[in-house]
Amino acid sequence: MECKEVIKMIPDFLDNELSGKELRAFLKHIEECKECREELSIQFLVLEGMARLEEGNTFDLQNEFDKMMEDAKRRMQFLRILSILVYGVEILAIITIIAIIVLIVVL
Repeated sequence: MECKEVIKMIPDFLDNELSGKELRAFLKHIEECKECREELSIQFLVLEGMARLEEGNTFDLQNEFDKMMEDAKRRMQFLRILSILVYGVEILAIITIIAIIVLIVVL
C-alpha cells in the first residue's frame, strides 16, 4: 500500500469505518512508515484536541492515540479469528455434505 492511499484512509480509520482487509493493510503500513504514522497522529490530535477543547475537559491525547492504535490491533486480531472460524464452519459443512452423499450412494 502506498502512502497516498494510507493518508486518504486516515479519516475512515479515525471514524472506525475500515473493513477487515483495509484495516490490516492500513495498520501494517502505519507500523512500517514513520511519516504516515506521524500524519495519523497529527490528524488524531487535531480532531480529538478540538473536540476536547470545546468540551472543556482535560485530556492526554498521546495516551488516547496509543490506546486507539491498540484497540485497532485487537479489532484486526478479532476479525482474523472470526474469519478463521467462518472458514472452519464452511469446511465442516462441506465435509458433512460429502459424508451425506457418500452415505446415500452406499445405502
